[in-house]
Amino acid sequence: MKGPLFYAKILLFGEYGIIKDSKGLAIPFNSYKGVLKSATNLTGEAKKSNTNLNKYYNYLQTLNSDLVSFDLVSFKNDIDNGMYFDSSIPQGYGVGSSGALVASIYDKYADNKITVLENLTRNKLLVLKQAFSLMESFFHGKSSGLDPLNSYLSLPILINSKENIEPAGIPSQKQGKGAVFLLDSEQAGETEPMVNIFMNKMKNEGFRKMLSEEFSLHTDACIDDFLQGNVKSLFGNVKKLSKVVLTNFKPMIPTAFHKIWEKGIQTNDYYLKLCGSGGGGYILGFTEDYEKAKTSLKDYKLELVYRF
Repeated sequence: MKGPLFYAKILLFGEYGIIKDSKGLAIPFNSYKGVLKSATNLTGEAKKSNTNLNKYYNYLQTLNSDLVSFDLVSFKNDIDNGMYFDSSIPQGYGVGSSGALVASIYDKYADNKITVLENLTRNKLLVLKQAFSLMESFFHGKSSGLDPLNSYLSLPILINSKENIEPAGIPSQKQGKGAVFLLDSEQAGETEPMVNIFMNKMKNEGFRKMLSEEFSLHTDACIDDFLQGNVKSLFGNVKKLSKVVLTNFKPMIPTAFHKIWEKGIQTNDYYLKLCGSGGGGYILGFTEDYEKAKTSLKDYKLELVYRF
């Protein structure tokens, strides 16, 4: 048995904001992927994955939802016969490791599933997102459902609001100097504690004001610029966003990266922002000159995502 591949995702813009209904833009990231496989003798990671799938089976048994139901008999049977999720997607890095797993389980075991080939109306996308939200809550405590949706459709997704999502056409990559890249913090982050910090901050009126008047404003501007290919304007808005995040989301940025974050803003060699919930994993970088950014960040592992 070997299922179809499901890819990682990168939320280019909108981390935390989408919890509070502002815009977001997510793109598939094909460098990392996962696939359901089975083997007779399970060892190491495969064995661990099989055990986790069994726990996930128990969770899906308790899901009593009109949105989605599963062929749980086949699922359990496959687990007992050595099924595991073979994935190169790093866990706790903000690139959707649980999302790819959820997408693969939905694809294989959901009853009356919505397929990628049918006409994806806004309503179908919402149903998918809500079903994925329920499914992924097992891993994060609370999930928007966007990571699995992105992985399942393998399309860029524009989040206009909680109730309004659509596939997005993003400009094709150019062979220019500019780039979006990943900076490896070399430490895993956990989503749930970070989201809890955010929710506590939301009790503060000043923080809420900053979120709607600065963070969301800059995020929306970045998304519009990116989709329209306004590269010059994009970097100006990413710089503003980077400043706002450094000032207001410090607990989500690993301490060792506070100075590097600041350096990017001061030198204009690159601008950093959170990739997912933060706390570790990857940090997302934007630069008008990738070679210069690589020199500036020579002590760190960078990975190219997109070229301008």
